[in-house]
Amino acid sequence: MSPLGPKKKGVRFNLYWMYSIIALLLIGLYYINDNSMSKEVNWTEFERIAKEGGITKLTVFAKKGYAEAQLNDSTAKAVFKTDEIIGKPVVYTNIPSGDSFAVTLDNWKKENGFTADVYYENSSDLTNILWSIGPIIFFIIFWIYLARRMSSQGGGGSGGVFNVGKAKAQLFDKDGAVKVTFDDVAGLSEAKQEVEEIVEFLKNPSRYTDLGGKIPKGALLVGPPGTGKTLLAKAVAGEANVPFFSLSGSDFVEMFVGVGASRVRDLFRQAKEKAPCIVFIDEIDAVGRARGKNPNMGSNDERENTLNQLLTEMDGFGSNSGVIILAATNRADILDKALLRAGRFDRQIYVELPELNDRKAIFKVHLRNVKIDDSVDVDLLARQTPGFSGADIANVCNEAALIAARKNKKSVQRQDFMDAVDRIVGGLEKRSKITTQEEKRSIAIHEAGHASISWLLRYANPLIKVTIVPRGRALGAAWYLPEERQITTREQMLDEMCATLGGRAAEEVFLGRISTGASNDLERVTKQAYAMVVYFGMSEKLPNLSYYDSTGQEYGFTKPYSEDTAKLIDDEVGKIVNEQYERAKQILRENADKHAQLAEVLISREVIFAEDVEHIFGKRPWVSRTEEILQNEEAAKQEEKAKENDTPENAQETPENKPTEEPASGEKSGNAQE
Repeated sequence: MSPLGPKKKGVRFNLYWMYSIIALLLIGLYYINDNSMSKEVNWTEFERIAKEGGITKLTVFAKKGYAEAQLNDSTAKAVFKTDEIIGKPVVYTNIPSGDSFAVTLDNWKKENGFTADVYYENSSDLTNILWSIGPIIFFIIFWIYLARRMSSQGGGGSGGVFNVGKAKAQLFDKDGAVKVTFDDVAGLSEAKQEVEEIVEFLKNPSRYTDLGGKIPKGALLVGPPGTGKTLLAKAVAGEANVPFFSLSGSDFVEMFVGVGASRVRDLFRQAKEKAPCIVFIDEIDAVGRARGKNPNMGSNDERENTLNQLLTEMDGFGSNSGVIILAATNRADILDKALLRAGRFDRQIYVELPELNDRKAIFKVHLRNVKIDDSVDVDLLARQTPGFSGADIANVCNEAALIAARKNKKSVQRQDFMDAVDRIVGGLEKRSKITTQEEKRSIAIHEAGHASISWLLRYANPLIKVTIVPRGRALGAAWYLPEERQITTREQMLDEMCATLGGRAAEEVFLGRISTGASNDLERVTKQAYAMVVYFGMSEKLPNLSYYDSTGQEYGFTKPYSEDTAKLIDDEVGKIVNEQYERAKQILRENADKHAQLAEVLISREVIFAEDVEHIFGKRPWVSRTEEILQNEEAAKQEEKAKENDTPENAQETPENKPTEEPASGEKSGNAQE
C-alpha cells in the first residue's frame, strides 16, 4: 500500500470528452440560432398583424390555448425591428378557446380579406415535450456512452492518446482462442523438445530445482522464414497452463519519443504480476538490432532506448523471476550481442528447413483436412519438394485443393499436387504466350542441353521434368531433385555449374548462335563461382582464403582485400566459368545424337519426364543421396515386415522350424538317461 494511503479511483480525463463538449455546444448554438426569429405578442398586436395581411401561415393549438403565425418579410422586419431575416419568423399569442377563435377567423375573412392558410394541431403536451427536449436527451445519452467507452479504454491500456505508452501484448491462457498444440507441429523434433522443456519447467519446476537447476531467462528461435517459429510459440500458448503474452517487435515502435521504453516497462510489469508466465516477441530484430550501426541518427535514437530498456528488464538489477522470454527472428546475425549473451537469451534454438522425413510428417499434418484419393503418395510429395519450408508445404496443399476445385473434382488427386508444385516453383503457366516455331526450337534445344548434361554428370541434380511451356517470366523450365547435403565438395559445385551452362552451350553447338534466354543461368553460375573463390577458398591461386564475415559486425570496411587481389578474384572466376562452359560443349558434342532425339521429343510433346530421358540416355549409374535414403527406408520396412511374419503366432511348429535346445558342453541332454 502506498504511504499516502489508497489511491482514489476516478474517471480519467480523455481528449474525446473535449470533442463531445464542443459538439454539444455547436448543436446548442445551432438550436438557439434556428429559433431566434420568434416572439410572443399580446392579442391586440396579433389581431392587428392579421387584419393587415402580414400572416402567411396560421397554426392553432386549441388544446394548449395558443396560436402561432408565420409572418411575411415586410411585417417581420417591422415586428422584430431588423433588416435581416433568419429562417421563418413567427409570433405567437394566447387565445381564449378554439371555438371563439374560429368565429374571429370568420370575421377576419369577411371584413379584412384574411387569406392565410390555417392549420389546427391537436398534439398532446407529451409529444411537444418530446420534440422539444428529445434531441437534448439523445445527445446527453450519447455523450455518457462515449465517456464510459473512453474510460474503459483508458483502463485497458491501449486506447486513447494518454495511454500510448501501454504495452499492446495479447494475453492468452489455457482457455483462450489458441488451439494449436505440439501435435500440430511436425518435423521439428529437436526444437520442439527444447520448447517442451520450457513448458514442463513451468508446470513442474520442482523436478529441475531439486537438482539445483534454474529456469532459463529466454529462448531465441532462429531460422529461415516459414519454418515454424511462430507455430512453435502458438503451440506453447496452447500447451502451457500459464499466461502467455504475445506481441511483435514492431509494437514497441512509435512516433513519440520514449514510448518504446515505456511499453517495455509496462509489458514486464504485467508479466511480473502474472508470473510464472511466458512472453513471446515475434520478429525481435525490429527492436533488437545492434546498437551504433546507424551513425546518421546518433547513439541516442528511439530504437536504442527501447533496446536498452529491454536489456535491463531481461537481466538487470531488479528481479525478474518466473518470466520466460521467447523470441523469433530470421536475422540473428544483426541482433545486438548484449541481447544474445547468457542470462538473457540462454538458448538459441535453430529451426532449419525440413529434410525428407520431416517433410513427410508436415505433409501428413496439412493433409488432415484435405480430401485426397489413393493416388496421392506422401513419400513422392516429400521427394518432389526439396528446400520447401513448412509454410511452402501448407501452400502446396492449399493450391492443390484449389486446382481440384477448379476442375470440379470430388477429391484432390496426385496430378493436382504436381500441378501445385509446378505453380509454386515455376510460376503460372502461360500457354497463351505467342512464340514462333524458331523460338520454340531454340528453347527446346536449350532445355534439352540442361537435361542431357544433368543426366550424364555424376554430381548434377537428378532430373524430374522439363517443359518448354512458358511459366512466369521463363520461356522454359526444368525441375530437378537436389540432394540434401550437409556439406558440398568442389566437384559437386563444378558439376552443377556445368549443368547450368548446358543450355547456353547447346545453343552455341547446335544452333551456331546464342540468345538472351540464358541470362538467369549466367547469373546463378557467376554468383556460384564468386562464392567458390571468395567464400569457400576453392580456387587454385587463392586457396584456403575466405573474405566472408558471417557476423557482419567485425569489419568497418567493404572489401577486406586489395585491388590486386580483386583482379585475381575476377581472373579465377572467369577461369572456372570458362572451363565448365567448354566442358559442357564437349559433353554435348559427344552425345549430339541423343541430345537431338531429346529435343525432338520435347518439341513434339512440350513436356518430358525423367523416364523419357532414361529411355534415350539409359539408366544413370549413380545413386543420389535422396535415393539412397529412400532405399534404406524401404529395406527397413521390408525387414520389419519380415520380423512380423516370423513372430511365434505366425510360425508353425513343424519338425523343421520347431525350436530345439542343444545341451551345452559338459551338460546332459534332457532326453538322456542318468
